[in-house]
Amino acid sequence: MTNNDKQHLQALQRQLTDMTAAFCREHADAEYAALCKQLLDKMARKRTMPFLSGRVEIWAAAIVYALGSINFLFDKSFLPHATPDTLCNHFEVSKRTVVQKAKLIRDTFKLGYFDPEFSTERMLKNNPLARLTMVDGFLVIDEPLFRDSD
Repeated sequence: MTNNDKQHLQALQRQLTDMTAAFCREHADAEYAALCKQLLDKMARKRTMPFLSGRVEIWAAAIVYALGSINFLFDKSFLPHATPDTLCNHFEVSKRTVVQKAKLIRDTFKLGYFDPEFSTERMLKNNPLARLTMVDGFLVIDEPLFRDSD
């Protein structure tokens, strides 16, 4: 990779970071912005960086969409909340294309619900599997369900 290529990649990465952060400031929160940057950094370490081709707005929206879909950003009962339409309108992109790119991101990085690396604190705290461990081949609850009152 030439020095010129590295500079182009860094500029593109900064642009994507700024775009996702702007959306998160307006419609989500700082935690989502940090997760977007973290995912973008991980994407940039791939041998073939997917965001090198295509419109930068689509990739910015897809990054937020991928993280939002595993952290319930689109669920009205969760805060912060934003709709897919809000996301796509913000970046002025097609929802169909964003959904496809977000799926590519989720599949490439094996993102799913309660992902330890890309979940919000609220999701990690509410993970129903977090208290389970394996002992001699059996699932055991780490914490008692009921505590004795003193």
